[in-house]
Amino acid sequence: MSRAVQVVPSTSAEKAARPRPAFLLLLAAAVATVYGVLLSNTILTLSLKATEIDAQGATTVLSVVVGVGSVFSVVGYPVVGRLSDRSLSRLGRRRPYLFAGAVLIALGAVVTVAAVDVRTLTAGYILTTLGSVSALVACTALVPDQFPPAERGLPSAVLGLGAPVGAVLGLFVAQLVQPDLAAMIFLPAGMAVVAVVALALTARDRRLSRDERPDFSLREFLGTFWVNPVRHPAYGWAWFSRLMIFFGVAAVNGYQAFYLIMVHHIDPATVGTSVFVASLLSTGLSLTFAPLLGKFSDMVGRRKPFVIASATVFAIGLGITAIATTYPMFLLAVAVIGIGQGVYFAVDYALVLDVLPDPDNPAKDLGLMNLANSLPTSIVPAVAPALLALGATASNPQNFTTLFLAGTAAAVLGALLILPIKGVK
Repeated sequence: MSRAVQVVPSTSAEKAARPRPAFLLLLAAAVATVYGVLLSNTILTLSLKATEIDAQGATTVLSVVVGVGSVFSVVGYPVVGRLSDRSLSRLGRRRPYLFAGAVLIALGAVVTVAAVDVRTLTAGYILTTLGSVSALVACTALVPDQFPPAERGLPSAVLGLGAPVGAVLGLFVAQLVQPDLAAMIFLPAGMAVVAVVALALTARDRRLSRDERPDFSLREFLGTFWVNPVRHPAYGWAWFSRLMIFFGVAAVNGYQAFYLIMVHHIDPATVGTSVFVASLLSTGLSLTFAPLLGKFSDMVGRRKPFVIASATVFAIGLGITAIATTYPMFLLAVAVIGIGQGVYFAVDYALVLDVLPDPDNPAKDLGLMNLANSLPTSIVPAVAPALLALGATASNPQNFTTLFLAGTAAAVLGALLILPIKGVK
């Protein structure tokens, strides 16, 4: 008999067999390595590949590639979530999408390395994005499948910290082999494939019976891309808050390598090390604060104060980034950002799980919530050229201060949008 058995909807999680002891470790590894691929691409290797293709127009190339590729994440998160909730596969509801994610991530790495023009580089990023979406939707849905609401603080921290930990992990292995760009792309991808497949082979994942399958119609399909914020206001406020926070995240992550090269005059051949140091500092502080406060949030039964405070701290860090005149000052900003985003990522997932419109079929609504994470990666590249041009001069052709101040304002708004949420303390 297969080792892979039983996963249940979130409302029955209390009655489910407890996940294996290694589950959280394998989940953490899968989430972190998938984010490692995605973020090492968007923070570092896509910038270097864009420069290799067109040194003079590299920022434009990056905006095009990330902007087009991110459209697929905008559509992919809710669609894959809907398909996962309805899957009748013998492998379960989540496992097929873990396997699909591993395959697409591998293909994306191959195409990205082989790219010699913008079109091929965009295709590679699309494949990487779809693979990451598939794997992350499955990973995210496994938490409400297997943990009751009162026990989701720690697994939510695992999900939330996947992005900062993944950034450090992906950038660390990439900078180890710089300036070999092919190896910088292949190593993070290979780690993600191994981790995702390991989770797929070991996670408990019950096969959905046809009687349990959610209803489907044209109206239901269109609902894949929509949750009525009037009927579900708490979910709506949480969605818009997350959209604003991740606008700030995308502003820093997407243009950090260019910022260090152009503003702080870091050598492009070693910029990977500088980016890694910044990410290591940020993630180290995230890992220090997030698990403790995630557990404390469970103990006191409160989410909103933690999310509001962490979003505010994150905004302060972005503000310091906007005025940083030296690399050490930039590292100070990164440290503040790390404290804010660590607590935010740990507790916000728990808050989101508490306001899901349909707890029995969480992947669709979690996929839609993930649009708030991914949509800014389309919005920021679209508006970044205009923001970078505001106040630009011959000596400062790319005004990163304006871009980062826009991210700061968005993060402040994200904190304020938590206030109207009802039904969650």
